[in-house]
Amino acid sequence: MTVSDIQDIRIYMQGLGQQARTAATTVARAEANTKNLALLATADILDSARKGLVDANQRDLDSARANGLSEAMIDRLALTPDRIDAMIEGLRQVAALPDPVGSITNMKYVPSGIQVGQMSVPLGVIGIIYESRPNVTVEAASLCLKSGNATILRGGSEAIHSNRAIARCLQDGLRQAGLPRESVQLVETTDRAAVGELITMTEFVDVIIPRGGKGLIERISREARVPVIKHLDGICHVFIDEQADLCKARDIAINAKTHRYGTCNTMETLLVHNGVAADILPALAEAYAGRGVELRGCEQTRVFLLDAVPATEEDWSTEYLAPILSIRIVADMNEAIEHINRYGSHHTDAIVTESFTRAQRFLREVDSSSVMVNASTRFADGFEYGLGAEIGISTDKIHARGPVGLEGLISRKYIVLGDGHIRS
Repeated sequence: MTVSDIQDIRIYMQGLGQQARTAATTVARAEANTKNLALLATADILDSARKGLVDANQRDLDSARANGLSEAMIDRLALTPDRIDAMIEGLRQVAALPDPVGSITNMKYVPSGIQVGQMSVPLGVIGIIYESRPNVTVEAASLCLKSGNATILRGGSEAIHSNRAIARCLQDGLRQAGLPRESVQLVETTDRAAVGELITMTEFVDVIIPRGGKGLIERISREARVPVIKHLDGICHVFIDEQADLCKARDIAINAKTHRYGTCNTMETLLVHNGVAADILPALAEAYAGRGVELRGCEQTRVFLLDAVPATEEDWSTEYLAPILSIRIVADMNEAIEHINRYGSHHTDAIVTESFTRAQRFLREVDSSSVMVNASTRFADGFEYGLGAEIGISTDKIHARGPVGLEGLISRKYIVLGDGHIRS
């Protein structure tokens, strides 16, 4: 579909919004078995559509390379067999999760004799704006559907062919379950004006969740009239404490940086206690060199790592999304925590230590949505947390924080049960 005129885009987006609002009413009251049937049917359809998915993705990859996209972006864009497997498994895991809609909690009698509690309810219509990763199409749609929400998906232009192929599978799954295909809609135009419409359609859209680069999320946060659940950066840290097991520290620091470079839970800054710097840094530098990672270090770090590039003030607040790592030696935990809370993005930070007391202090005082002890930051992921999939990671403190799964896509309303009670 080609939508070029601004007025045409407004009409087009308003049509999507109206259809989503109507579909949301049906999805909100759908039985768990019906939603699960749609998810499982989609999993089977994706499995049988592998060749078509790969062919569509190859068109996007060819265009990305021709347009000079970075290797990190191309990595995010690729639909490998493992990622298709993960999409299918994610759908089945979400289907196996308890239905979050309609559960009643905290019921209690109050002095007047009425019973007061809360019921979980869908948010309504959720707009998802994302870049590169076509697997987000499945993750977002599956979680929105299971939580009783309709969704409007706006992927990046670089993944348009992949997203269209996946969206067709999703809508076929909805049809098999007897749910309206408008429950999951993909914005077919790549015109950026569609984003401006989506984030201001307050009459049709209840929440916007952006997933992408800092520029995209800053724009949406600035211009949106619809509430936004977001994170801007993934500036994640690993702190190797003086009381760390250095074998654990080496494995965690390597995995956190090199498992994948282009993800928001990849470590970007390594903090090392000066008491163990001489023991751990040379071994780590050798391992990083073997993987092609450029090291940028503070003045103390460069005493041990002569080949490290001098780190600048800007490095401490940079999300590289590339094989680049900044390293700083700190005097103690106070300095490590101060550095993280000053330069970090409140996403994910980890400590490696054998001290229970220090671990507990780190958990309490680091102000991030995920804080870890003796584990790689790469675990900050809805799938790894047992959420089945995630729709994004929130560094906000209101409504949802950390990986946003089903619980982040519902709200709660108070319910009151009485028997002719009147207030005196």
